[in-house]
Amino acid sequence: MAQRLKTYTLGCKVNQYETEYVRQALLSGGYRDAGDDEPADVCVVNTCTVTGEGDAKSRQVIRRLARHNPHARIVVMGCYATRAPEELASLPGVVDVVTDKRELPALVERLGVRQAPRGLSRFGTRHRAYLKVQEGCLLRCSYCIIPQVRPHVISRPPVEILEEVARLVDNGYRELVLTGVHLGHYGVEQNRGKAKADWLRLSHLVRQIALREGDFRVRLSSLEATEMTRELVEVLAEFPHKICPHVHVCLQSGSDRILRAMRRRWGVRRLLDCCRSVQQRLSRPALTTDVIVGFPGETEEDFLATCRAIREIGFCKVHIFPFSPRAGTPAATMPGSVAAEVKAARGRRLAELAAEVRRDYLNQLVGQPLHVLVESPVSGDAERWIGTSCRYMPVELTAGTTSQGQIVPCVPTAHDGGRLLA
Repeated sequence: MAQRLKTYTLGCKVNQYETEYVRQALLSGGYRDAGDDEPADVCVVNTCTVTGEGDAKSRQVIRRLARHNPHARIVVMGCYATRAPEELASLPGVVDVVTDKRELPALVERLGVRQAPRGLSRFGTRHRAYLKVQEGCLLRCSYCIIPQVRPHVISRPPVEILEEVARLVDNGYRELVLTGVHLGHYGVEQNRGKAKADWLRLSHLVRQIALREGDFRVRLSSLEATEMTRELVEVLAEFPHKICPHVHVCLQSGSDRILRAMRRRWGVRRLLDCCRSVQQRLSRPALTTDVIVGFPGETEEDFLATCRAIREIGFCKVHIFPFSPRAGTPAATMPGSVAAEVKAARGRRLAELAAEVRRDYLNQLVGQPLHVLVESPVSGDAERWIGTSCRYMPVELTAGTTSQGQIVPCVPTAHDGGRLLA
C-alpha cells in the first residue's frame, strides 16, 4: 500500500520550491498525497526562521500534525531546522531534522526513493511555477539571520535549469518565477579565478531561458540595486514578451544613515539611479520593493526620507515590515528602539502612501495592452476571472474556463485602486 504524505511550507518562494521538490520525489517513488481528513504516514514540514514568529508558527504546525497524525513520521527541514535542530528534534513525532538543504537528495533516498530527481516537472496546482536557480547568501545585513543558516552559495548549472524549464513548460506552466536565496548571487561562486569575459552571470541565464521556444514567460524575484546590471536590463529590453517588465528591488529604507546601520551595500541614490535606468529602458515597468519600518534609531526625518524615495520611484507595490528584533543578529541589540505605537503609526502612513503610488501606476496602465495569466474565477460570476499581468498588477477580466492557466491579451479600461478591470 502506498504511504500517505502531507507537506507544509512556511516562508519564502525558495522553501515552496524545495517542499515541492521533496513531495514530487516521494510521489514518483510510490507515495501518494493524503486526503484532507486522512491521516498521513509521513509529514514533511519546511520551516522559516526569519522572525521569532516564524519559529513559533513552525512549532505549532509540527505539534498540530503530530496530534492529527499520531502514527506519522515527521521530517523537519528549512532554516529553523538549520538554526536549532535539537529544539525541533525534541518535538512530538519528529524523526528526522534536515540541517542542510544540500541534503535533500539524501533525504528522499532515506525515505525510500531510489534516485532523487534533478528538478521539478510540476508545481502542484499552481498556474505559475517557482524555479530555484541559486542557494545561499553572502551578505551580512544587520537585521537578517538567513546568511547564518544558508551560507553556502551554490548556483545550479544552466543546462539543468533549462531542462527543468522544458519540463515545466511541456506540463502547461506559462509563468516561471526565477528565485533563489539571493538571486543576484547567481554564478558568483563559479567566477572566482576566471577572466571576467568567462563569468557566469544572471543575465546570461535569463537570456538562455528567454531564447527557449514555447508559450511561456519568465519573471525575476527579488534583486539588490547593484545586481540590476546594465546587461540584465538589456536582456529584459530585448525580450519584452518573454521576460516580465517587473523588477523587485529591495529598498528597506530611504535614509542613508539607516542603510548604514542595516549594513546595506549602497546609499539610496544608487537605488534611485538603478530604478530610473530600468524605467528609461523598459516600457512602464512594474517596480516593487520591501521596506522595514521602525529600525533601531529611525527618526521621523529618516522615515520621511523613505516616503520621499517611494514617491520618487513610484513603486506599484510596497511590502511593509515593522522591525522585529531577531535574536542572533546585530540589530537585535542596537540602541534606539522605536516604540511599538510609533512603528504602527508609521506603517499606516506608509501603507497610505503605497496605495497612492499604486493608484498612480494603475492609471498608467489603463488603455495599455497587457498579457495576463488567467488564474482563478471571481466568486459568483462564471465569466469574470482574476489573473496576473506581465506588469505584476492583478487584472479582473472576462474569460472562459478554457483560458485558465493561459496567457491572454487584454486592454484594461479602468481600475478600482487595487486591480485593473478589463
